[in-house]
Parts: sequence; C-alpha cells; structure tokens
Amino acid sequence: MNPHDELNSLISMFDDADQLIDSAEHIPSSETPEPFKQLLVHDHHMTVTMESFHGDQVCVEILESRQAGDSYARQIVLRLLETNRIVQFGIVRFNLEYVTPTVRQEILAGQVPLGRVLINHNVLRHIDLGAVMRIVAGDNLARALQTPVGTVTYGRLATIFCNRAPAVDLLEIASPVSEELTTQRDSPELRRERS
Repeated sequence: MNPHDELNSLISMFDDADQLIDSAEHIPSSETPEPFKQLLVHDHHMTVTMESFHGDQVCVEILESRQAGDSYARQIVLRLLETNRIVQFGIVRFNLEYVTPTVRQEILAGQVPLGRVLINHNVLRHIDLGAVMRIVAGDNLARALQTPVGTVTYGRLATIFCNRAPAVDLLEIASPVSEELTTQRDSPELRRERS
C-alpha cells in the first residue's frame, strides 16, 4: 500500500477533499511522538483506545455518508460523552457484504461507533495498521476537530478484516492533545492502572 495513494483514495470519496488536509507525511511508526504513538500505533479499535486514554465513553457523529449497494462510506467525529469534546476525525469505507444483516443495519443507523458495533456482535476481526501520517489540518479538518487551520496532528491508515476478509478501510486522525492531558495520562499512577 502506498500511504499517499490510500489517503487520497479515502478523502476523494467526499466533496471538497482538497480542503481537508493541507499536507500529509508518512512517518515510521517508531518515530510517532507521544501521546499519538499510544493513540495510533496498535492493532486495536480506536473506540476502545480513545475511551481508555480519555477515561470516558465516546459517541459517534456522522458528518457525511455515501452508500452504493454494499459499499458504504462515512466521515465521522468521535466525541467524549461527558464533555462533548471531539477526540477523533475519521473516514470509513466499509464493504458491508462481510457482515450479517443485523450488523449492517446497526452500522448504517450510525448511532454507535463502528468498533463498538463489531465488538458487541462478536464479529471475528483483525486490524492491520497500514501507516502513520503527520497531518497539517486544512479548512475542513480544522473545522471538524475544532482546531485552527494549520494545526499539526497525527493519524493512521488501517484495514479491519472481518471474518478474514478486508472489509473496512480507515483514516483515523487524533485531535491535538493538550500538554496538560498528556502529562496526566503519562503519570506513574495511570501507567500502573493501564498495565
């Protein structure tokens, strides 16, 4: 996978794609700075990772969606339940033929984050981390993340295999994390809690 080709493939599914990201650079996973390394460099669902990192449940908000037969795509943000703060922007491209009608219906309803749907229905899945990207926010991403244009953040490209088939392509971009939250999340007490 060429990370830039995959990134362009995902963002080009929606209008004003050129206004989403000002620039993107593929970086080695090992060089991803904290806390983004903790947030992005793993083979877990971002739903679970964000909830663990922020100590709160996340809810999904669909910004735009497209469907043609079994092909379904959407732009989303994840918000913390208690504070309503946005913690992630994402683009999902899902081949719905790999899931049951019940799972399909819940995904299309858009009320529950994708990772939680797959976990709740015990869908056999594996997440393959494709690439980590250093991203400079364009107008649309800045608006979605409620951050200034030109803000630097990090994201990942990944594929979810459902029942051993490559069912979901993902772009997941973490919101910038404040220094205060980073310090709190890296405290010895929290490290012990996570281990």
